[in-house]
Amino acid sequence: FDGRHGAHPHIVGTVQFANGVGPGWANPETGTFDDPRLRGRDNKPYGPLPRTWAKYLGTYHFGHQTILSYSVGKAKVLEMPGYEALSQGNVAFARTLNVGPTPTDLLMRVAPVGTPVVHLGDGTLVEKDGAVCLSLPKSATPAFTKVLMGPAGEATALAALAKSSAAPQKLEPFTQGGPRRWPDVLKTTPVIGADIGAFAVDVLTHPVNNPWHCQMRLTGFDFFADGKRAAVSTWDGDVWLVGGIDQPAKGLTWQRIASGLFQPLGVKIVNDRIHVCCRDQIVILNDLNGDGETDFYECFNSDHQVTEHFHEFAMGLQTDAAGNFYYAKAARHALKAIVPQHGTLLRVSKDGTKTDILATGFRAPNGVCLNPDGTYFLTDQEGFWLPKNRINWVKEGDFHGNMWGYHDVTDSSDSAMQPPLCWITNAFDRSPSELLWVTGDGWGPLQGSLLNFSYGYGKTYIIPHEKIGDRMQGGMVALPIPQLPTGIMRGRFHSPSGQLFVCGMFAWAGNQTQPGGFYRIRYTGKPMHVPTGLMVTSSGVTLKFTDKLDPKAAADPKNYAVKVWGLKRSEQYGSPHVDEHPLKVTAASIAADGKTVTLEIAGNKPTWCMEIAYTLRGVGGEAAAGVVNNTIHRLAP
Repeated sequence: FDGRHGAHPHIVGTVQFANGVGPGWANPETGTFDDPRLRGRDNKPYGPLPRTWAKYLGTYHFGHQTILSYSVGKAKVLEMPGYEALSQGNVAFARTLNVGPTPTDLLMRVAPVGTPVVHLGDGTLVEKDGAVCLSLPKSATPAFTKVLMGPAGEATALAALAKSSAAPQKLEPFTQGGPRRWPDVLKTTPVIGADIGAFAVDVLTHPVNNPWHCQMRLTGFDFFADGKRAAVSTWDGDVWLVGGIDQPAKGLTWQRIASGLFQPLGVKIVNDRIHVCCRDQIVILNDLNGDGETDFYECFNSDHQVTEHFHEFAMGLQTDAAGNFYYAKAARHALKAIVPQHGTLLRVSKDGTKTDILATGFRAPNGVCLNPDGTYFLTDQEGFWLPKNRINWVKEGDFHGNMWGYHDVTDSSDSAMQPPLCWITNAFDRSPSELLWVTGDGWGPLQGSLLNFSYGYGKTYIIPHEKIGDRMQGGMVALPIPQLPTGIMRGRFHSPSGQLFVCGMFAWAGNQTQPGGFYRIRYTGKPMHVPTGLMVTSSGVTLKFTDKLDPKAAADPKNYAVKVWGLKRSEQYGSPHVDEHPLKVTAASIAADGKTVTLEIAGNKPTWCMEIAYTLRGVGGEAAAGVVNNTIHRLAP
């Protein structure tokens, strides 16, 4: 799992035996193993069993012991996997089970018929549907049992082991919190940036060299209520507790608190409880004994429909005022979707019991941004049916153009999709990630503005935009922030300081190749000269800047260059620029506020793509140059 395009974790070594795809426990009401789950378009079953049948509750860790917690019907189950020495270097695989009271008989699939199997404790072994099964009768008292399974040809040795093997353990003592697995708390010294320009970047140094050889490809984070600590996830499945972020110049502490998660790409802390969005579930990390480490990985929601395709990431994690959770699910790369969640925006209810698909037609939406009016912003990546990268304004029920996503849309014309706020050409940003509203007053004139981060170029952009009728349109402008050495994945504003923190990683399709990074970006109070407003009319474009401009430079049409082009959307990957040509700026004027510039542009009309380059000066003579990459759907009067 080294970041190569197409790489996906898989099992290596010798498989001793394996059950087929399907329920591990029979339906407690009928006693059958018939699989009722959703069938994908490949006719394979996906997603979890009905909660009344079985429900995964989470995993306990106690030292090197792992305890699975789940329910089957009305029975609560604790299960501990293990192994015991058998003969000639072989081992017997063990499943120790504590099964709570049950009003119905229960039947558990153990292994295919022909596999040596013995058991100790309650229940009996039976054969059903080609499998050796453990049968437990209904009971008002708990059952304790251990199943031992061995390699082919080891039936005699397994029977002998059963006579000396210890009785089934009671597993409840392992669910109270165990010893620390990663006792070292690592210290790092941040590199505080100089306040030279409008923004300074502080490198929040992370422990690349650590005792456990963890890869530090950082994918998501959030702050605790005290503002002094953050939880940070990595693509390889770890979560770290970072202390001292309120005063990083004094040093940071990094404590590894969780591992084994499935490609987490979003973190949200709710009431100081860490929620992590993974490919298979949203999990809550619980420290049961107060030592800082996670003892119980609590499954909050596991409605995720997981296939083996490498590309179907579960991106971001946000909450609304009602407590619902949101994340985006990528579609498959170069292949048509097979499960309903492929290429969608998803909402999980506050209690975790329900998942709704809100919008469809995405390819690789890297995170989600919630808006005050109940809509959303999601980026998407160039690919099949996506001629370029795009920023999407999303409403419930919208379709966003990827014909290979999962939906019922058959009309592939451009008019059948919700158009984006803007199309983004590759040279401007080759891979946009998550959007974020500027909150608090720490960023001065940008308060209330919309940001977008770049995984591809390690940049941060401002998104000036407007709504005309039922269309949202606008563009992107890079902020004068030093380019970070890794791709930016997620950002959050630190409420005590009002400054921006970002984290990122690199795998593929990015120019910034440092494996990971964590940063604080501070506004210094110096002029930044970027447009926060963009308004389009039939005669031209108006840009509203953050700081006053030199009026002579701003009113000179020769200081602006405008060009436009189209794109061709098809099932081919991406699109070249179509009919790219310049437009003449015939006049420029500056308003009395010294910040608002209006350009008269000959032939201004709706266009998929526009570039406005400007070379200006601030009122103090400082350089003020930049480029706007925008889209025009409609013209205001």
